[in-house]
Amino acid sequence: MSDEFGIDLDDLPAELCEREQWVGWWVEERGGKETKVPVNAETGGFGSATDAVTWTDATTAVDAVESGEADGVGFVFTDDDPLVGVDLDDCRDPETGAVEEDARDIVERLDSYTEVSPSGTGFHVLVEGELPEGRNRRGSVECYETARFFTVTGDHVDATPTRIARRQDALRGIHREYVQPGDEDGATDDVAAAPVESSGDATPMSDVDLEDEELLEKAMAASNGGKFKRLWNGRFGGYDSQSEADMAFCCLLAFWTGGDQAQMDRLFRESGLLREKWDEVHYADGSAYGEKTIERAVQQTSEFYDPGTSQTADDVEADGQGAASRADRGEAYLREKNRVLADRVETLEATLEEKNDRIEELEATVERLKSELDAVEPETDTGTERGDESESSVWGRTKGWFESD
Repeated sequence: MSDEFGIDLDDLPAELCEREQWVGWWVEERGGKETKVPVNAETGGFGSATDAVTWTDATTAVDAVESGEADGVGFVFTDDDPLVGVDLDDCRDPETGAVEEDARDIVERLDSYTEVSPSGTGFHVLVEGELPEGRNRRGSVECYETARFFTVTGDHVDATPTRIARRQDALRGIHREYVQPGDEDGATDDVAAAPVESSGDATPMSDVDLEDEELLEKAMAASNGGKFKRLWNGRFGGYDSQSEADMAFCCLLAFWTGGDQAQMDRLFRESGLLREKWDEVHYADGSAYGEKTIERAVQQTSEFYDPGTSQTADDVEADGQGAASRADRGEAYLREKNRVLADRVETLEATLEEKNDRIEELEATVERLKSELDAVEPETDTGTERGDESESSVWGRTKGWFESD
């Protein structure tokens, strides 16, 4: 891991370090974009912002980074803690450190622990409080308080406090002015009932900015609107299973939302296809069925809605039927995944070989010492019989110890 993500726990607020809500993360490429994927810092396996079994303490998470088991560390927000994270993207010049005025205003008003994001182009602000109801993101400002993980760098912004402050009034004002839009604003990112997890740096695959209602109108009025409407109403006749229909509908949602997984999740929950299975954990990495379905739908969708064209979901085969380009992308992803795993195996094998060599050296040393001990005659002494017996006894015990090996 590069030094830029090196973390000293002494530099982090105690409010974070005292909680066992930490994960590691790997950078992986998905759909042509880098994504931070949570890692179980204790096992090196998959982590999840919704599965506490995969979380650990801060020290273990940092150790995983230092040992190469993760690229960085993250803190998971839950309903049981009073923390809220405010993520400010694309507001800082990593070369000059220049900060955009809106971001400066938010940081100054929140007046709490703030650090530079892993990319160096934004800030993460941590406060105590409760996130107001309504949307959680508009433009480059995003707020969240549960079922998400915040990448943590320890790169503290000098002019801000070193502790996490309670800032409910300031948080309410920031949310009202920068996040909660007026009627004329097209932001679409309400907090979902059970949000698809994200690292805080994830962005949609395409810059589509449609309100849910407007999106539904456009989707149902498109040339394939009949199919969208049938799936929206929970009718999946013509598909071999409802799971296949779920994937087809998620691919349609991926097209119309620009790959915005939070909006996809929210819309699916309003459709007639929603069932209990959506939130059930079905995968070894702790992912729920719905999470993985959305993730795969985004990976399989090669193009997204462009408001400037008359393009529809039919034009890009966004129905989950397996276009060749999707298969190629899936194969590329698996190849990269296998490469990462192969690198880990190679590292472990090298470590094991070093340990075996060390064991052989120690065994050779023991044999040499045994030989030298056998060749040495016990020193005799003209002292008392008791002294002779004592010396002989010590010698016998020492020699017996080596021979017992």
